[in-house]
Amino acid sequence: MRIFSALSSFCYSKGFAAKMKYISLVILVVQNASLILTMRYARTMPGDMFFSTTAVVMAEVFKLLGCVLIIMCQYVGFRACTQHLYEELFQNPMDSLKMAVPALVYTLQNNLAYVAISNLSAATFQVTYQLKIMTTALFSIVMLGKSISRLQWVSLFLLFAGVSAVQLESTGATSSGKATGEKVETEQNPLLGLIAVVVSCISSGFAGVFFEKVLKGSVASVWIRNIQLAFFSILLGLVSMWTKDGAGVSEKGFFYAYNWVTWMTVCMQAFGGLLVAVVVKYADNILKGFATSFSIILSCIASVYLFSFHITAQFAFGASLVIFSIYLYGRPSRPTVTNHDGQKGLPTKISETGPKSKKAE
Repeated sequence: MRIFSALSSFCYSKGFAAKMKYISLVILVVQNASLILTMRYARTMPGDMFFSTTAVVMAEVFKLLGCVLIIMCQYVGFRACTQHLYEELFQNPMDSLKMAVPALVYTLQNNLAYVAISNLSAATFQVTYQLKIMTTALFSIVMLGKSISRLQWVSLFLLFAGVSAVQLESTGATSSGKATGEKVETEQNPLLGLIAVVVSCISSGFAGVFFEKVLKGSVASVWIRNIQLAFFSILLGLVSMWTKDGAGVSEKGFFYAYNWVTWMTVCMQAFGGLLVAVVVKYADNILKGFATSFSIILSCIASVYLFSFHITAQFAFGASLVIFSIYLYGRPSRPTVTNHDGQKGLPTKISETGPKSKKAE
């Protein structure tokens, strides 16, 4: 297992971390934009339609296998890796059971994403889906006791205003479904798409904050938690598949109407979550915000050529508000200190250990 040892040493080297900071961001931009476009194309392309519930299950299967491979790179030897997995996953079943809650919510979110993208244009979905920033912030305040700055509150207001402008205009901005030179006529329900994406954003915010809370309250690594999350998501996804598409899957098969576009969508969904974890590790929220903003621009431009999407002035205004709000939300706040006379001001120097609390006399 020298290969895994050498690969692990390379992954934790300083040079690798510096390169991954920008490589992961570029990949994140491409992944964010291409995932939405691929999902939209997969749900509007001519021919037989695959069961979206099976795609959700397969994405979790690939995610689980990806996390196992990452852990194999961190441990020297197959035996040490399997021993670690056994101790973390099976010796404390109640701890693993905590991940059933976000798994249930993520399963709901992923299924609703297919409903939303089937009824909204790719650009409209991409912009509206940024409401998850607002829901995540609100759940962080309630569940984690976090506080956000005034600037972040302003950015959340701008985010809501921008999404509202896009959604109010979505009935006027149309997508003819043009891809590869052909027009695909599909029945769409913008109201259903809006409800699906809003509920999906709420689910994303709650599951993400709950996952963060579990991570902070345990010593298990993020990859172990993702394995637990994927395991329960597979079970719940199978239940969802049987409930919604059980008859169709029994008659036509699990992989009915799968093609290269479907498999590409599944792979991008599976490894997109792992990619976000890499970005958080090697980059910061500001660069992540820029990546998200740039992916929105790419999605809008690509939608014009791929799906004949018509960008109106109102859509452009709303999308610009959303992009600007993402930049504001990720912008670091300037720290303040309280002087002896009670006046607040900007510190000239901040110690690494932070301000010391005053001892009780």
